Amino acid sequence: MIRSLWAKTAREQRNLLRVSGINFESTLGFNRALQVLRLTPLTILQAFRRSCSYERPNCIDRPLISTFLSYTSFHVKATMENRPRNLLKRLSMFVVYLFAAYVLFLIAVRLFESRFIFFPNYPSRLEGDWHPRTLSPEDVWITASDGTKLHAWWIFNPDAKFSFLAFHGNASNIANREATYEFLRDLPANVLALEYRGYGHSEGKPSEAGLYLDADAAYQFLTNIKHLDPKCILSFGQSLGTTIAADLAARHKVGGLILEAPLPSASRAASKMFWFLPGLSLLVYSQFDTISKLKKVTSPVMIVQCTHDPVLPFEFGQQVYSAAPSPKRFLWIEGECHEESSLIEPVKYRAALQQFLASLDQPE
Repeated sequence: MIRSLWAKTAREQRNLLRVSGINFESTLGFNRALQVLRLTPLTILQAFRRSCSYERPNCIDRPLISTFLSYTSFHVKATMENRPRNLLKRLSMFVVYLFAAYVLFLIAVRLFESRFIFFPNYPSRLEGDWHPRTLSPEDVWITASDGTKLHAWWIFNPDAKFSFLAFHGNASNIANREATYEFLRDLPANVLALEYRGYGHSEGKPSEAGLYLDADAAYQFLTNIKHLDPKCILSFGQSLGTTIAADLAARHKVGGLILEAPLPSASRAASKMFWFLPGLSLLVYSQFDTISKLKKVTSPVMIVQCTHDPVLPFEFGQQVYSAAPSPKRFLWIEGECHEESSLIEPVKYRAALQQFLASLDQPE
């Protein structure tokens, strides 16, 4: 049929060009015409009807027109019928590829999970003043049960009755928390500021299990080296350190537990902060489950939370407080802060801490 079309005279081709408005001067042009004709059957019919208004030999033969239209209409109908199926197939494949890519993303997050939890190099591992005159800390070295050497500051106050065993958050080091330790010392109290493995001058690589070993080693330092009564030891944690502090209080005797900007659990934090990534909380290997650890705590508990915490929302502090055993206290600090409660409201925080300490069993 195509060859018969090309056998027409040049004058007939020009007539066809005028009728259809399509370039038939090349095979490529004809193929393009077929594509257009298949997509617009009504336009084809109108064009060929107009072509037959010309007198012979300018008019294309009617049998040829009928054959061409039948051929085109058949392919148009077949194409239109297959479109929904093709669209559904393409959509299904897109969903499959998208799901596979998301699963690979979750696996990658799981493999590199520790890099999303621990930030010992932010902003810099050794940034800060390591010999602050306002504190005059004593550098002490503690060895964990697995042989990891840990660095810590022992900050002494001769008027102290209690000693804070301080666990900081997941970023930076103890040198960048000088103001917090100065605040605790002036209550008055002693402070042992522990540097986790992989942080600051401590050796090793951070992990959840490793941090619990670090806390045990620091506790043994206070009881065996400093010969402190366990009742005068206060387990104090900030942010990620609240889980470490709660774990220590659940397994060892302490005088009290203070949690500032508490983390309820790693899975709850992932669900809240990454709500747009469904299934992420199910793949979180690290637990950091403060709420479950509080069930085994027997000492008094104090929760401190900023009302506009940009990292761990205020509701997290409420959840941890609800899960904590009695006796317990809840102190909220008005303002936007995370581990800076003592800087935002030092007077209010100090008064609340002193009242909490006065309620505890006094060490001998």
